[in-house]
Amino acid sequence: MRFVVIGGDAAGMSAASKAKRNRPDLDVIVLEATQDVSYSACGMPYNVADPSREMDDLIVRRSDVFRSKQGIDLRLGHRAVAIDRAQKKVICKVGESLSEEIKYDKLLIATGARPIRPTIPGIDLPGVLVLKSLQDGRAIKDFLRKTSVQKVLIVGMGYIGLEMAEAFHARGVAVTMIELSPRLLPFMPQEMAEIVRKELSEKGIEFSIGVGIMSIRAEGSGLVAKTTANDVPADMILISVGVQPNSELAADAGLNLGPKKSVAVDRKLMASDPDIFSAGDCADAFHVMTGERVWIPLALRANRAGWAVADNVTGDSVELPGVMGTAAFKVLDLEVARTGLSWEEASSAGFDPVQEMIKSRSRAHSHPGNQTIYVNLVADSKNGKLLGATMVGKEGVAHRIDSLAVALHAGMTVEQFFQCDMAYAPPFSPVWDPLLTAANQLLKKL
Repeated sequence: MRFVVIGGDAAGMSAASKAKRNRPDLDVIVLEATQDVSYSACGMPYNVADPSREMDDLIVRRSDVFRSKQGIDLRLGHRAVAIDRAQKKVICKVGESLSEEIKYDKLLIATGARPIRPTIPGIDLPGVLVLKSLQDGRAIKDFLRKTSVQKVLIVGMGYIGLEMAEAFHARGVAVTMIELSPRLLPFMPQEMAEIVRKELSEKGIEFSIGVGIMSIRAEGSGLVAKTTANDVPADMILISVGVQPNSELAADAGLNLGPKKSVAVDRKLMASDPDIFSAGDCADAFHVMTGERVWIPLALRANRAGWAVADNVTGDSVELPGVMGTAAFKVLDLEVARTGLSWEEASSAGFDPVQEMIKSRSRAHSHPGNQTIYVNLVADSKNGKLLGATMVGKEGVAHRIDSLAVALHAGMTVEQFFQCDMAYAPPFSPVWDPLLTAANQLLKKL
């Protein structure tokens, strides 16, 4: 049997590797359009922050290892351009002119996502960059090496934009940010977003909310961005307004699409063809709390989905329960984390939500170095079930969110979560952990 994988990053290589482990006799071919596979994309902002590091430090496993040690037929520079479902073959281009047809028994579409680039004048000027692939990271570091970058404009204040603001700040580059949305980090209560605003301001990062970009022009040795508020000069402009799924290949093959034009899959990661699967940033998922289809492209889901595809291709039957958008990221000295639904999302999904935000400490009050932690919990007023959480603070946030993610996966109520036996030691937590304090306060509203 031949298993063909389109895309050689997290989902694709996870699926190829596990399929080979499950069935060493399986013929596994991976088609990757670029020259890079298996790298830690989430580490790129921190790599950019350190001029002494090479972007290739983020490569987890090189292509020759997949070939020599795992027996995977990994073909770099092979860009799939069409899928013939009737003939069960993939048509791909090698270079500019050579075409190749590859037959499959089972196919995985793991084509990932690409950065959204606004269709505005000047978007293709030198120094206007994005960050998604390893090659994007190389381009940013190369530009920083060759150009005297004193000021950067970041368009977009999502996860990557904020992480890159920290990276440029660490390199002594002045940072200006703009965000089209009228709210900063709209999944957070306003009071918590204000903490992030304060952190950015205190570190000297300029930003404007509710401001979009209209055009970019070259001026002198730099660039000028025309925004809906004013003109912003910069030596480099980073476009960080989100990503979109690379689903055109699937759509052209007549496969069903889901939210944001992602590839629609069932809980076994099967697309609308019994011999085709899809996983990673190009595919949708089911939200654990609502049961509805969502598109939330995150690394753990991509790897886990790749494994599940491999199991399903090689004879096991594996279903994934879904995602909740659990995420953690740094904003300078702050940790920010979330899981599940915000109050607004819960309300839109038909719940009758209540929420509570508390201010607590990361360690026992008398222990040196303790920091303030803010916790926001959301629950359904009808049955007391936990629906979501958001946290922000200077320590103890990123890993605490995992406790709440587990509670949500388990379908726990606020009362059940409040009764959980959590560890206490002064260097790590007060006797009443901030999560328990938040649960106790939320119980008073139920």
